[in-house]
Amino acid sequence: MNKLTLAGALSVLAASITTAQTTMNNPSNTHELRVMNQLSTQAAVVNMPVSQLLNAPGNEALKAFFFTPVASKAALKGKRIAVLVADGFEEIELTGPVWYFRELGAQVDIVAPKYNPAPERYGLMYPEMSKTHVMAIQYLQPVGWIKFDRTADQIKVADYDAVFIPGGAWNPDNLRNDRDVIRFIRDCNSVGKLIAAICHGPVVLASADILKGRKLTGYWNIQTDLKNAGGNVVEESVVTDKNLITSRHPIDVADFSRAVEKWLLKP
Repeated sequence: MNKLTLAGALSVLAASITTAQTTMNNPSNTHELRVMNQLSTQAAVVNMPVSQLLNAPGNEALKAFFFTPVASKAALKGKRIAVLVADGFEEIELTGPVWYFRELGAQVDIVAPKYNPAPERYGLMYPEMSKTHVMAIQYLQPVGWIKFDRTADQIKVADYDAVFIPGGAWNPDNLRNDRDVIRFIRDCNSVGKLIAAICHGPVVLASADILKGRKLTGYWNIQTDLKNAGGNVVEESVVTDKNLITSRHPIDVADFSRAVEKWLLKP
């Protein structure tokens, strides 16, 4: 992450230096520089360390969830879970459940949409890492990257016992328009495989059109979308409705993870 951040910063610095040199060499370009300055916002770094989340008042149970050793390292041995994720996922909502499921012996695959950069005219710069990794955020602030194992066009429902979708404001938007992601979710639902989603993640299920008549929850500002998709939305930390498990927020990670464990352990 630090290398990537440094590379990005150097790219921006190089572009700024080039612009400044061009302006000095040609004073008529000062107008362009003034316009560029007005189109750009001031950079700032905001960070929410995981330790701060775990140590926040009221999160004692969440902290205990992570720091209490699991009772059985083989409870989920033989279970396979696919994590559908794209750039902009909420860090703890992926790393927390994935850590827990792996601690219990499950095989967890990080699955991302096939690399599909935006058209060149959008003016976006993609680091080389984006071909093999997806970007994590903490409340809209990019903080790191995680390597994915497979792409959504490579996976089959028969290979997994469950699919899990973390939240993050950008991640679901990047997932919900991917045909392979939506196909996989619909196929999982048609055969009753477990589908679990937390925070903003349930909006991907709305795009898959599998929420009609289902009881669920989600982050507060997407609950209207879930209702419009036909869901019966309730305000609870975790909701289980047949093969669907949903939660609202990073502070619900422990309840969410245990609900997935319980579902996978049922006879």
